[in-house]
Amino acid sequence: MSQPLVIDSFAFAREGDVLEGTLPVSALPRLHDVLVEVSGEVAYQVTGCKGERGQAQLRVQVAGGLPLACQRCLAAVPFALAIDSLLELVPEGTDLTQDELEDDSRDFLPVAGALDMAVLIEDEILLALPVVPRHEKCGLPGEAEAGERIAPFAALSSLKGKLN
Repeated sequence: MSQPLVIDSFAFAREGDVLEGTLPVSALPRLHDVLVEVSGEVAYQVTGCKGERGQAQLRVQVAGGLPLACQRCLAAVPFALAIDSLLELVPEGTDLTQDELEDDSRDFLPVAGALDMAVLIEDEILLALPVVPRHEKCGLPGEAEAGERIAPFAALSSLKGKLN
């Protein structure tokens, strides 16, 4: 990425601007730990809009594919990104009511000044990733070793009554 994608988020939303393009995966360093290889790119589109109550919003859409590391065998697990988030902009430090915080239909994005779009896109990708990526053929821990169960104290039963 040659230069940062920084916008004035409230003006962007107020004017209904659209920003779209691609980001190389190599420009998203917080993703690198969960990937098998750092290659390719993700496509994004960010659209500014106003909500039904006149609040500033950003619609963030991200698409692409990522080779996640399987947590069982460490081979690549293909993961298709299809993110479509609607974020309500609020000035940083705004006190939100408990009802607003508990409303699952709204996602708030506290913003102070300029907003780096690459960081926002990376955040949205991180939130969309599975907690533990794995292949379907890679079972849960313990399934492979589940054979005959060994009782560690079984030998002690033969000593019962022999101590006297």
